[in-house]
Amino acid sequence: MNILAIDTSNQLMGVAILKDEIIIGETVTNIAKNHSVRLMPAIDQLMREVSITPEQLNKVVVAKGPGSYTGVRIGLATAKTLAWALNIPITGVSSLEALAYQGKFFNSYICPFFDARREMVYTGLYQWKNSRLIETDKEKNVNMDDWLHELSQMGKEILFLSPDIHLYKEKIISYIGSQAILPEGPFHQTSPSHLALAGKTKPADDTHLLTPNYLRLAEAEANWLKSKKGNKHDG
Repeated sequence: MNILAIDTSNQLMGVAILKDEIIIGETVTNIAKNHSVRLMPAIDQLMREVSITPEQLNKVVVAKGPGSYTGVRIGLATAKTLAWALNIPITGVSSLEALAYQGKFFNSYICPFFDARREMVYTGLYQWKNSRLIETDKEKNVNMDDWLHELSQMGKEILFLSPDIHLYKEKIISYIGSQAILPEGPFHQTSPSHLALAGKTKPADDTHLLTPNYLRLAEAEANWLKSKKGNKHDG
């Protein structure tokens, strides 16, 4: 089985191809440039290098968020178009779950998170059990102080993974202390290879119904809903 994995849900842009159990190609960039311009050329170049044609693909796996609203939409739109055009299954995987794969050999809890601005984060809690990644606390959009206070009550070692770790490192240590495990830089970036592995055995989604996992409304949508409620009260 040949699986194409696509992740543009955050600043990192990653593309990988999994052939059966082997990653035969991977492209990763972590620069603030437009994913919409670079994604298809990256996919095309990688497929050429590993001598895989679009017709040889059996499945598309895509990071469906949370993360950048624009980035998530770009990845999903591209993946859904490819799946529809090639008539192959597509599977959406949480961007947080894919990041948690970096903690594959960690024996306690794993807390991946992405900055959501204004002291808020997208996060969840995971643990590896019997070679399976288990979600032990549902993904959420939460105030980081509230979340860290909750985690501090567990009294367990927690591995924190995030491309935004530098924004919250001191705060994490102040709440969790020596039980906070903060690895080196490369471990804080999602690997598209891990995304491919995460989606390999998951059931396919409906190509047309697969939607982004934002965990919260975009600010414009939230303001629009708020204004609609206000108008209703005024009437």
